[in-house]
Amino acid sequence: MTITDRQQLAYIAGQAADARLNLELETEGMVLNIGPQHPATHGTLRVIVRLDGEQVVAAEPVMGYMHRGYEKLTEVRTYPQVTTLINRIDWLGSFANEVPFILAAEKLMEVEAPPRAQWIRTILFELSRIANITLFLGDMAAQLGALTPVFYAFRDREYILNQIEAVTGGRFHPNFDRIGGLKDDLPKGWGEETKGALRKLSEFCDIMENLVLGNEIFAARTRGIGVIPADVAQAYGLSGANLRASGVDFDLRRDNPVGLVYDKVDWKVWTHPDGDSFARYWVRLQETREAIAIVEKLLDGIPAGPVMAKVPRIIKVPAGEAWVETENPLGAMGYYIVSKGDLTPFRVKIRSASFNNVAVAPWVLRGVYVPDVITILASLYFILGDIDR
Repeated sequence: MTITDRQQLAYIAGQAADARLNLELETEGMVLNIGPQHPATHGTLRVIVRLDGEQVVAAEPVMGYMHRGYEKLTEVRTYPQVTTLINRIDWLGSFANEVPFILAAEKLMEVEAPPRAQWIRTILFELSRIANITLFLGDMAAQLGALTPVFYAFRDREYILNQIEAVTGGRFHPNFDRIGGLKDDLPKGWGEETKGALRKLSEFCDIMENLVLGNEIFAARTRGIGVIPADVAQAYGLSGANLRASGVDFDLRRDNPVGLVYDKVDWKVWTHPDGDSFARYWVRLQETREAIAIVEKLLDGIPAGPVMAKVPRIIKVPAGEAWVETENPLGAMGYYIVSKGDLTPFRVKIRSASFNNVAVAPWVLRGVYVPDVITILASLYFILGDIDR
């Protein structure tokens, strides 16, 4: 037997020994429950994860722990009272939650808000977007162990909430939009104060650019992780930044600006081709900057005039059906209202962004490792009140 033959036999024997060892170490799969009480699920969401070692074989989101029955409750509320409910669907969405419902009711009544009210609506809508996404920009870093960005986010979000409160009287739940316009006009000097707050938020975006996106650990944990191709994103009905981060150039503010004045100013829709967790963070950061620019331009062009159209004191919406959706901070939010001519809606169907943003979880989590589950869920950015309607 030659030396080469002996080496080959030794190699085969070694491979056989490794195979026996791997067989002995093979373990059964494990089922891991993430939630429903877990800080990374942003509420009472349960994700059943089946593992092979540390790799996810299957993931199943279990929703409904927080169901509050909004759609049914609207049937026993007058139209003005419904805004109190829908404020709380996406509890970080603030004023933005009210707008699509009011627009749908106005569509049924064939009422149009005065131009000044439309401009102020758009401004408050974008301020709600800034306040909402600011928290995401800090919180996602916290899911990877970086606490400092969260403190920046909570600090600087207060500047925007102060301005929302100065107009509406409410920080989280303004209840300010009305069929035909707005409850009140802007207070004196509010525009200049808002521009000062926006400058602080612009500085916040620069800090996040350096502190988070410029961090090599953040990049290593998010680049190439949780990739959602454009066709998959569209198939699952993703919207908002999650869709645009997969390279799909679609934004309701530009493509269907119903009742709002986004077409009155120049602005840009941001997309990213990668579709990973890094791209979703990057797109939301750029959209925050763009929202700041939109508000600044709108503040310089608000027309004079009333903020309320002439509508009956007691709102009775004519019989009919209407559907309106807007580009909310989390994505497309729509209301389908069926009226029978009463003081209350007959039926209301709510299309919230978060439900679809979570629905893609089984697809995108398959094959990833356990630590990446938290990162991917955070990058999808959902609010449980927006899911369990």
